[in-house]
Amino acid sequence: MIKIKNVDLGLIKTEAILHYPYECCGFLIGKKEKEIKVVVRVIPTANDWESQRDLLKEVMDKPDYGMKENFAIAPKTMLQVQKEVRRENLDIIGIYHSHPNHPAIPSEFDRAIAWQEYSYIITSVVEKEIKELYCWQLEENSQFKEETIIIDQ
Repeated sequence: MIKIKNVDLGLIKTEAILHYPYECCGFLIGKKEKEIKVVVRVIPTANDWESQRDLLKEVMDKPDYGMKENFAIAPKTMLQVQKEVRRENLDIIGIYHSHPNHPAIPSEFDRAIAWQEYSYIITSVVEKEIKELYCWQLEENSQFKEETIIIDQ
């Protein structure tokens, strides 16, 4: 389960609409409390797909994909955010991204780059309108399981 404030979900949806028809992405920052991951804040980041394309094309055998179909977070950005939030005794507990004109279910590329300890919020946006939003976690068998989202006012 993941607990997130309604305002943070609003920010994720706004980012998805703002970046449409390209995928947006960002970090879910918080702590794990017993069996619930609690999001304290959301940090939007640039979709760095174009500069990461050559590194990531080996993950999926479709190098012609672009920012409309994929996202990438620069390793430097990941390290910078990780250091910043650790100073606040917080962690990166997940990643969010959008799927323009596609369902909010993980793609094969999402599976290839996912980490088991992270939650993945995916938002479907079609013609600049949010259609659905789900949260997923990669299990040990490399299958995604939908996580329950608890919305905190």
